[in-house]
Amino acid sequence: MGPSTQQRTRRAGTGRAAGMGGRSFLLLLAATFGTFSNYAPLLSVTPLWSAEGGSGNTGVGAATGMTMATTVGVQLCMRRLFARFTLRQILIQGALLLGLPTFAYPVSADLGWVLTICAVRGVGFGMVAVAGSALVAELVPPERRGRGVGCYGIAVGLPQVLCLPLGVWGAQHIGFTTVFVAAGALSVLAAPLAAGIGVREEPAGAQAGGGDPVGEESAGGGSSHLAGPFVLLIVAACALGGVTSFLPLALERPSAAPWALFLLSAAVVAGRWAAGVVNDRAGLGRLLVPGMLACAVGMGGFGAAAALDGGAVVVAAVAATVYGAGFGALQNDTLVVMFRRARQGGHGRASTLWNMAYDAGTGIGALAVGVCSQLVGLDGAFTGCAVLILLAAHLALRDARFERRADRAAAGERRKGMGQGTQDI
Repeated sequence: MGPSTQQRTRRAGTGRAAGMGGRSFLLLLAATFGTFSNYAPLLSVTPLWSAEGGSGNTGVGAATGMTMATTVGVQLCMRRLFARFTLRQILIQGALLLGLPTFAYPVSADLGWVLTICAVRGVGFGMVAVAGSALVAELVPPERRGRGVGCYGIAVGLPQVLCLPLGVWGAQHIGFTTVFVAAGALSVLAAPLAAGIGVREEPAGAQAGGGDPVGEESAGGGSSHLAGPFVLLIVAACALGGVTSFLPLALERPSAAPWALFLLSAAVVAGRWAAGVVNDRAGLGRLLVPGMLACAVGMGGFGAAAALDGGAVVVAAVAATVYGAGFGALQNDTLVVMFRRARQGGHGRASTLWNMAYDAGTGIGALAVGVCSQLVGLDGAFTGCAVLILLAAHLALRDARFERRADRAAAGERRKGMGQGTQDI
């Protein structure tokens, strides 16, 4: 008798379909590109739509803040979702919840209507973000995980390179409705792509032999071990939320913000890929400190650009490149560090916490910059983000040292094992 359907399905996650060149991983990248092609442009377009409806800076920031609030809310419930659904099912459902409500934006620019849609889309995005990054750890072997996360980062980042500035340009020159319809369609079309991913059929919470990757702490992988990368990412992401929501309003020249957002997104992609290569070759955590410092310098540059008249375009472009490269490297380093600390069976937990840091930071940053700008202006709010990042940079140094010690210990264990094997021969 041949293997059962369930056995064949289980093998799909570890056999021919697995790995960076496998069909399942490529489908994951394509589905990720589609969902983030919805999420990325609306980071800036939705606040602009709120401004069209007469909302002030606080209301504009609330649009992003609401999306991120429900994103984090559903991520707090991921333990229950993991207990009932597979990662693939969560990804499919999230793509639909993210995409379908987008078609309703053109009905009204009233703040209440916009916030309601943002809330529903946030639920979908939270499911997409956690399931997607957790699937990377399921489909790619540990020795290639740095590059695997880097490739996933490209699928996440390319929509921000292309769609974030294009969305702002399209809203200004073609119309908001066209942007909303296109973004909604891209996320909905990602659902059938996600359905083709070959992974285990049992719920995600049962993938570690009945353990719960979100609710249980694996050896050495408790919350205390994940706190450092969590704090680094949430602080740096606060700056991202402020920039994506308010840069189009901070720069007087209409063409300046789309170009700066394009450079920022391109630099994030480059930073994530470069960090993945460094992770696999030199070890984890090597770019935590440089990443934080680059984020601080970039945000200081945005503050200067918002305060300048002449030269603001050039300063914003440089700031976007520096911040983007640093934030991209920080994203990759923190995620692979959290995967290693959570260990096998804790990928869902690590992915949930990482995405919570990213999404909560983005929402808090958008709302906080909106409120602070009423008191100190957008230039002062951007500069305040730079100071906050610098204050958290000491955690990056501590975690980088911890990872170096872990690499040396692992290398020592490998040498010891090789020596023991030679003696046995």
